[in-house]
Amino acid sequence: MSKTKNQKERRLITAALPYINNVPHLGHIAGSHLPADIFARYCRARGYETLFIGGTDENGSTSEIVADEIGIPIEVFSEKLYREHKKVYDWFNISYDSFSRTSKEIHHKTTQEFFKKIYDNGFITEDEMSVFYSPEEERFLPDRYVKGTCAKCGYTEANGDQCEKCTAILDTSSLLNPVSATSGKPVEVRKVKHLFFKLSEFSEKLEKWIKSQTHWREQVRNLALGWIKEGLKDRCITRDLKHGVKVPLKEFEDKVFYVWFDAPIGYISSTKEASENWENFWKEKNTRIYHFLGKDNIPFHTIFWPAMLMANGEFILPYHIEGLQYLNYEGKKFSKSKKIGVFCEKLPGSSIDPDVLRGYLSFIIPDTGDSDFKWRDFQYRINSEIIGNFGNFINRTLSFIYNKLDGEILKPSVSELSEDDKNLIEKIKEKVVKIEESFEKVHLKTAFLEILSLCAEGNKYFNDREPWVIVKKNALEAKKILYICATLCRVLAVLIQPFLPAASEKIWKQLNLKGSPSEKGIWGSLILEDLNGSEYYGSILSQLPEKHKISKPSVLFQKLKDEDISKLKKHLSDVRELREFFNC
Repeated sequence: MSKTKNQKERRLITAALPYINNVPHLGHIAGSHLPADIFARYCRARGYETLFIGGTDENGSTSEIVADEIGIPIEVFSEKLYREHKKVYDWFNISYDSFSRTSKEIHHKTTQEFFKKIYDNGFITEDEMSVFYSPEEERFLPDRYVKGTCAKCGYTEANGDQCEKCTAILDTSSLLNPVSATSGKPVEVRKVKHLFFKLSEFSEKLEKWIKSQTHWREQVRNLALGWIKEGLKDRCITRDLKHGVKVPLKEFEDKVFYVWFDAPIGYISSTKEASENWENFWKEKNTRIYHFLGKDNIPFHTIFWPAMLMANGEFILPYHIEGLQYLNYEGKKFSKSKKIGVFCEKLPGSSIDPDVLRGYLSFIIPDTGDSDFKWRDFQYRINSEIIGNFGNFINRTLSFIYNKLDGEILKPSVSELSEDDKNLIEKIKEKVVKIEESFEKVHLKTAFLEILSLCAEGNKYFNDREPWVIVKKNALEAKKILYICATLCRVLAVLIQPFLPAASEKIWKQLNLKGSPSEKGIWGSLILEDLNGSEYYGSILSQLPEKHKISKPSVLFQKLKDEDISKLKKHLSDVRELREFFNC
């Protein structure tokens, strides 16, 4: 049906590996998992060979701190939190091809092999490093075990390695008033021998590469170039921890890799689990790698990780870094201790429809700046746009066909099309092109709004054609008008699938169509930009049988009432303490 070219490009999509020191809140979903899923679903539908991978980051100090506080063995803690994370992503219909764990043997082996290649290539050196030591606890403390004041912005709850507020990378000399995160007592700085990655040697290569990435968002490129301008220093890649990936060098057997050295290598180990042909996704030039992550992770994905790949020499560099901003809650930062936010462990037991929440988050994806989750805005947008616009067009079309036309529609010939008919079909063509262009640029919010705009065109067409009047005089003519409306319903089912996958499937079944709106390459039936005039009209109206009977329709979504919002707000902010997951 489609004359679009065969898509030979291969795409690997990753979402940042979340720490398992707690269960994710809604900001984590909007900041990487959902946008990555939306894009992966589009890529599959567009016909690209696609893999979408992720996993939990279980190494490093963040997990150890919490497990120690609760009094749970790290292995038990990690297993439980992995399952809780997976439960949340499954509820959201996040379509991971592989959702792995950095505690797995395949990841440890992959990290050690990756390191050995960098080591053999001469990009690892030994040196002394100033590290935090707690006299109170009589042990060395990794950066994440230490809190203090950021010397750059004055934030008083900065971690030892990075300030969450300004994203500055910190070290022992730039953290003011450091104290142990576990005891709260002051810590001191001591010299210890560690391994360093020669990051400074990649400054010119990185700058040239970053400047060539003109398709990146401006804020991502500028932040990365800012790091280059400040001057890159060699980075320590080992830590004094018991839990993590062991360093495969005899004189450093008592150390593990710094979590931010081994975590991105998790993208490779997770790909290995997902496909026997994993090397095609990491070594072939016709592959594009897309990383989705929060803005605090931008320096690691634009500077450290690409430099590691350059030093290794076996893998391609990422094509796109989608550095997302923060999602706030009613004008404030998410806070479990203050019960400010929407906490995801409560979602599976709530009355909220996952597609409804996916839909609202699609409106407020923090792509170019921080955004806000607001309950009243949530209620308004769902009722007016998702239900009043999108759901309304689908339901009024299918209900009219089922109730007024005995469930049957007939394909009009091109010669029978009115100007209104042709205008709507031209709008479909125009919008599909814009939506695809937005997806290709990873402008997901724009794509979503264009889809809703096309729904509005459908509602206008329905009103202008007045089938409820025509059916009284000419039922055959009404069946042809509704055939065009039903065709748009099919188009919308395909377009909306990356955002609202469950609703898309419902529309498909109510249209009584074979297959699925999520099958690989289905987007090709919409991309007919090389056709014009009657040829295009005929092709777009060939997506349904000439004489077609639909199934019994039902509403896609329930309207959100004030009492619904009050109940949801109370339920989803009543966060569980982490120790409750272990009956502690």
